[in-house]
Amino acid sequence: ATAWDALSKSFRQAQCVLDQNRGLIEQVNANHQSKIPENLTKNVSLICEINGNISKVMSIYSDLSVNFTNIVQERRRSKRQAGDHGNE
Repeated sequence: ATAWDALSKSFRQAQCVLDQNRGLIEQVNANHQSKIPENLTKNVSLICEINGNISKVMSIYSDLSVNFTNIVQERRRSKRQAGDHGNE
């Protein structure tokens, strides 16, 4: 897989988790509006899951940033080496 494929995969992973959070947030809102005690109690675990997902997204973006930096540095190194060989 190319470097760009890896970056694209990371963006898709992050988007998947963000989509999950959208659904969880909608459920939390519906539970809150229902004012039913059992539903309000369920919100505790849903909010914990949302927080866990936020941590996942942060981790994915952190890894993505490191990977992107490595890709850029590797390309710069390759270009410099190609340039060095051209001067011989």
